[in-house]
Amino acid sequence: MAPGRETGFLNRTEMLGAAALALVIFVLLPLALDPFRLNLFGKYLTYAFVAVGLVLCWGAGGILSLGQGVFFGLGGYALAMFLKLEASTPEATAIQSTPGIPDFMDWNQITALPGWWQPFHSLGFTIFAVVAVPVIFAFIIGTAMFRRRVGGVYFSIITQAIAAILTILIIGQQGYTGGVNGITDLRTLKGWDIRTDEAKTALYFFNGALLFACLALAQFVRRSKLGRILIAMRDREDRVRFSGYDVASFKIFVFCLGAAFAAIGGAMFTLQVGFMSPSFVGIVPSIEMVIFCAVGGRNSILGAVWGTLLVNWAKTTFSEGFPELWQFGMGALFIAVVLVFPDGLAGLWKSHVEPLFGRLKPRTSAPQPAE
Repeated sequence: MAPGRETGFLNRTEMLGAAALALVIFVLLPLALDPFRLNLFGKYLTYAFVAVGLVLCWGAGGILSLGQGVFFGLGGYALAMFLKLEASTPEATAIQSTPGIPDFMDWNQITALPGWWQPFHSLGFTIFAVVAVPVIFAFIIGTAMFRRRVGGVYFSIITQAIAAILTILIIGQQGYTGGVNGITDLRTLKGWDIRTDEAKTALYFFNGALLFACLALAQFVRRSKLGRILIAMRDREDRVRFSGYDVASFKIFVFCLGAAFAAIGGAMFTLQVGFMSPSFVGIVPSIEMVIFCAVGGRNSILGAVWGTLLVNWAKTTFSEGFPELWQFGMGALFIAVVLVFPDGLAGLWKSHVEPLFGRLKPRTSAPQPAE
């Protein structure tokens, strides 16, 4: 069987790639890193959820969203609200003017918990809201845009504007959202202290397992008839529309699916790091998430994960070694990858590494004819 040939759910190259990624995430990194560094890579994995969603939206569907940070933030804030309420018991907040409410509400002279915060006392409702709220918001945006055939650069600019608007709204409503600082001092999940090294390590492994579940779902979509329709829409949208397909509905679906992946990543970020703030919602983080996907390869879900890990590792390394120049290094890395390898790391692997393995593979000699 030739390398890269599609046979079923995963071809041979994808199976090897998935096995290598699992080996790195679940074996090599935990053995090689201390708890602090492992927690950093756990944070990087939360960004990978967004990159995988962008592979479906941008790589398969041709929908470039520059506002994925919106859905990442909504999922993170939903879980942060539950954790903050758990940490704001009357006993723990006895020194406040109004015990039993989050500290930032007390600082802003709010004397009662708002009604829309009340359902987040329930973990079941919170888990539902983590996915449902961003998906509903994405459905509203997608319906408004795609039904009017707004796409391309116009859609990208609109999603970027939405990210800026939501950031301003969160900061402006400081008494209800924590303002520019966000929701901080998150301590326990149903009594389990999430601040210890053991908890961070357990969350890292859960984060990795959840990421692989999302990778499996994304691969299922790509290999299904829906995935083939998305690629056809990306290349010849008018032809697909003239064939009788409702292009807008397919775009709305894949946009909502990408939002759900980003929201799950945001919720896991809140657990892994212990806070959520508007600095992860705005324009800059949204563009960085696109960079993760572009460096890894917008047509490869595994490449998107590798790109996320590589870019964030380089970002941390450059910022620690060259605190005044690391942003220039990150920009140079992105420009070099895009100019030299426009298909990202996955394209580099397919065009240069796979043929090398093919040449190194021993060839079987043809059987000699009988005399």
